[in-house]
Parts: sequence; structure tokens; C-alpha cells
Amino acid sequence: MANVTFRNVHKAFGTYVALENLDLDIRDGEFVALLGPSGCGKSTTLRMLAGLDFPTRGEILIGDRVVNDLAPGKRDIAMVFQSYALYPHMTVGENIGYPLKKRGIKGRAREEAVQKAAALLQLEPLLDRKPKQLSGGQQQRVALGRALVREPQVFLLDEPLSNLDAKLRSYMRAELIELHRRLGKTMVYVTHDQLEAMTMASRIAVMHAGLVQQFDTPDAIYNRPANRFVAGFIGTPPMNQIEGAVDGGDFVVAGHRIPIDRTAFVDSLRDGPAVLGVRPEAITIATGEGLPATVRLAENTGHETIVTLELPDHSRIAARVEAARRLDVGQNVALRFDPTAIHLFEATENGARLNRDETPASVIPMRSK
Repeated sequence: MANVTFRNVHKAFGTYVALENLDLDIRDGEFVALLGPSGCGKSTTLRMLAGLDFPTRGEILIGDRVVNDLAPGKRDIAMVFQSYALYPHMTVGENIGYPLKKRGIKGRAREEAVQKAAALLQLEPLLDRKPKQLSGGQQQRVALGRALVREPQVFLLDEPLSNLDAKLRSYMRAELIELHRRLGKTMVYVTHDQLEAMTMASRIAVMHAGLVQQFDTPDAIYNRPANRFVAGFIGTPPMNQIEGAVDGGDFVVAGHRIPIDRTAFVDSLRDGPAVLGVRPEAITIATGEGLPATVRLAENTGHETIVTLELPDHSRIAARVEAARRLDVGQNVALRFDPTAIHLFEATENGARLNRDETPASVIPMRSK
């Protein structure tokens, strides 16, 4: 079994707390992404799992074995770094086979293992080349091959696509998804790129300030964010967050009322300050009745237009419309929100979501500041 477990893991560097009370249970064969901005603790988490750093307290398990004090080579893991770390004087085949050479595996056995990894990654025509003769995507595949040849229980990937251009990143995302499907091995993938996490992972741990904010499926994180940080981090553009107040059956912003269904929210919902969240695609731009707004920017991306709108309180939100829709800067419009897509959050900096649908065990609410 190659499940990975973090139990109340804490990591401090002097007085700086990098991770606080980390609890994660990654299932055997699962592809989990650790997602968050720089300094959130995701790379520290991966380094502790790899044995390159050690927790201040708590336990890390691979399978049923506590690995806190084990050296990296004894953890049965393989790590692929952001920098490919290929040996420039070695051929592709020699780079792939190097971990086996260090373990004393020789001759036919090593050659067969290299050929198997090369075939899986479509590297057979490149085995005699040196790294400097390869493209960035090819070098990344060699780094993956060097990890594959060890046949580890767990693969650790630390922002492996960040050095590639947009086209190559898209190609390599598809390659990694297919590779995971074929291998069925546990993969833990660190990234700050939400598109990578959303398209590749079976579950995502969204991290911020040393805490896991939410650990759930991509669908749940997008449609049911645990708090304002997750809502504002996931999505391009992210979820709009409009400050106002609940008043009876309405949400009021700058004196204008947006109808809400109070039965859709927790019983503890009370009249008073709150934050309304709505995704750009859940906003209709119309005329007549609705929340008044002024068009400030219209960005045509080819398949859609992203519209920036200014509300009566001078805050700005984004909406998605079809590419053919013509909207002029300065135009006054009315906004209508899909009532089934409205979220409410506590009116604190890191307020928790107040919708009724669930508060699953995989959600760890963010501490309030």
C-alpha cells in the first residue's frame, strides 16, 4: 500500500512557522495536488515527505510505516524537481539508468529497465543524445524516466512544468495524466498553477499561510469553496466577492437589493454584514431591473469576453459573456445573478462559507485574522 498520511505535522524554522497542524490522508494510487501561492508551505510539505526536511513534530507515514527519521533513499519514493537536474555529460539512457547504477543493478537488467521507461515516455529515439540536444519537454520526460526506472511507491513532483512554455505545459499535463492512469501509482504534485491542479489531480489541498484551507475534489473546490481565500484563489477570473449585508430575504449592496433564498444557507445566518460570492459565469448583463453597474473594460479572448464592471460602491467585479457580445466602456447595465450560484461568506478577511450544502471532513476552515 502506498497511501501517504500526515498526522498533526508542524514545521518551524526558528520562530517562523512554515506548517501548522497539517493533517492529510492521501489514498493509494491517488493523484493529489498541493496548490497555493509562494510561501504557503506546499514545497515544505513535499520536502518533508521526501526526507529532505524533517517535521518539528507530528508523524509522516508511507503505507503503515512512519518515515520521519528515514533517509530519502529508504522511503521508496522518487522525486522530480522543477530543475531537471540531468547530468550533462551523460546520455539520455545513462541519465535514466543512473539510479539503478547506484543500486548496483548491471547489464541486461538495467538495460531492460531503461528501455521500458523510455518506451513509456516515448524517448527511445533519444537514448544516445546528451541533455543539451533536447528540448525542455524532452528533458522533463528524461527526468520523469529517471524517477520511473526506480519503480517507487510514491512519485513526488515539485512544480515540474514551470520552466516550460504554455504549449509544452499543456502537452506535458496530458502526458502526466496518461502516465498516472497507466501506472496507478500515488503521485503528490506541488504547483502554484491552478489550471494544472484542476485538470490533473483527483483531489487538491489548497494551502495558505502554513494551513490547508480545503482538501477536496476539483469540482467541490470550484463550486463549494470553504472560505474566502479558496473562493478568491480558484478560478480565472476568480469568484467575485461583494461586501454588503443580509437583510431579510435580500443581500444589500450600496442600497440595492439582490434576492437570496435564506433556506439555502446555514441556520446561524443572521441579518448583518456579509460577503456575497458569485462566479463570473453566473452573472447576466442586461438592461432594466438588476444591480446597476458600469462597464469599465471588455477583454475579448476569442472564445469569450471578460467584462470588468464597476458597482455603485465603486468596487469592481468580472463577468463572462459570449465573444460576439458588444459592450462599450462607460455603458450602464443591470446585473442579474443566478440565484442557485450565490454564495455567502462571513464578513471577515478569511470568512467561512455559509451555504448549507456541506461542511465535509475534508474542509479545514481558515483561521480568522
